[in-house]
Amino acid sequence: MDITGNTIFVPGATSGIGLALALRLRDRGNTVIIGGRRTDVLETLAAEHGFGTVRIDTTDPASISEATADVVRRYPDLNVLVAMAGIMRIEDWTTPGFLADAEEIVITNVLGPIRLIAALTEHLRTRPGAAVVTVSSGLAHTPLRPTPTYNATKAAIHMLSETLRLQFADIGVQVIELVPPAVRTTLLPGQETSEVAMPLDDFADEVVDLLEKDPDAHEILVERVKFLRFGEVRGDYDQVVATLNSADPHAG
Repeated sequence: MDITGNTIFVPGATSGIGLALALRLRDRGNTVIIGGRRTDVLETLAAEHGFGTVRIDTTDPASISEATADVVRRYPDLNVLVAMAGIMRIEDWTTPGFLADAEEIVITNVLGPIRLIAALTEHLRTRPGAAVVTVSSGLAHTPLRPTPTYNATKAAIHMLSETLRLQFADIGVQVIELVPPAVRTTLLPGQETSEVAMPLDDFADEVVDLLEKDPDAHEILVERVKFLRFGEVRGDYDQVVATLNSADPHAG
């Protein structure tokens, strides 16, 4: 993926990692369209930063269909999708009451990206320099004890990315997997101030730098996430699991 000259749709970019990356991609000479559920926030960000905007609820199939059709109509040069939206919840599967959260996490983190990609694949395959950026996590490779469903959804996104890369190679659509560590955002309560989590600006700057240095990258791995990503490869997986789960609960 070239770092400039694209038209990029980023659902889930009204805050956190999505917004930080949208700002940096805009600053690199891209047209950026952000999506979210709150129209007041979208209007404010459009006025402040010049983004295109679309209201989208990535848990709702009809909303995804309507929003993606609207983006393609208004921005026919669209050639990059960054499937950013996701949620994380603490769950205890040894007690009742976790199922509703687990189901919502799966709908948002797995079905959301699947539906987004499905809605835009036919358009993207017609565009030069087309790419789909998925967002998994270091927890796709090393489990954090309090977040079993989140871990599982990010493992699913990792394998989806690996497989779509094989299928999309024949239609000219690049698949790039962004693999964050814990970053100082509001993904979990208290995570935005956690000393264990990576500062948001540092993360976003490193991601854009990696994209620029390696436009053909399959995975975008900031240095901080490699401890989690490569535990099995290094042969110290059990130690990595123990270390992660003895640390701050936002250490993923």
